[in-house]
Amino acid sequence: MIIVIDGLNRHRFGAVLDEMYRLRARVFGDRLGWDVDIRDGKEIDQFDHLDPAYVVGLDDEGHVVAAVRALQTTGPHMLADVFNAILDGEPPIRSATMWESTRFCVDTKRLGRGRDRHSVSYATCELMIGSLEFARRSGIRDIVTVIDPVMDRVLKRSDNAPYGYVGKTAPMGKVPALAALLDCTQERIGRVRDFAGIAHDVFLTEDAALDLFARGHTSVEIETAAHAASANNDTRPLSALERYFVEQMSAARTSDEVQAVIDLIDALPGTLTPEQKFALKQAPAALAREA
Repeated sequence: MIIVIDGLNRHRFGAVLDEMYRLRARVFGDRLGWDVDIRDGKEIDQFDHLDPAYVVGLDDEGHVVAAVRALQTTGPHMLADVFNAILDGEPPIRSATMWESTRFCVDTKRLGRGRDRHSVSYATCELMIGSLEFARRSGIRDIVTVIDPVMDRVLKRSDNAPYGYVGKTAPMGKVPALAALLDCTQERIGRVRDFAGIAHDVFLTEDAALDLFARGHTSVEIETAAHAASANNDTRPLSALERYFVEQMSAARTSDEVQAVIDLIDALPGTLTPEQKFALKQAPAALAREA
């Protein structure tokens, strides 16, 4: 399931982007050994501050399992400013209708083998479809993507072979990198759909994506925060009443709804200890979803 995050809606998807950045750190820093900047477990570079678009794949439990970044080539972009060795003396690509696709990654630890909807193959193809359809709807005609030879083979195997390449293959970390060209045509999208057996609409609405992500994360995060904030920090199971408030915090989508739950906690004298109340009220601040 795919959600597109860009400069217009990214304020709603901070937690999703954080999980995406952590996935990128594991893939590009740990697995591929690229020279990337990783801080607090997240891989973020200067191009993430240029309002790119992110095409993000979520699994059925609301976890980020795939992602790719799309950036205009009319300004700074990786092929021109970081991977320019690939160009081998050729001028940088500059076109309003050709965007750069980078940081394509899939969570190979969470996903399995085979070709069902919980597999690496399915998530990869779904992300390809989402990327191409997003580009086509946005008036983008072509994509230039910096990939490694393994991803090049994946593209070809998925009936999504590049129609050409730019420059040469150049060393990047543990693996070489090359720049491939893809057209954003309905024919290409259809080929990938046929290969993967994906006929349905792959996109989620913003609200559906937020709800799915919240269901996979919020209850666990609140319960963990409640335990961590407790005065004795022991492993005492939450009481039925505490679990009720955890559920109410999980369901809250605005700061007003969160405040209403806090007011209810405060309105129960003698039912919860001051330490329990304090713990329950520490968790929700970062979890409220502004509508």
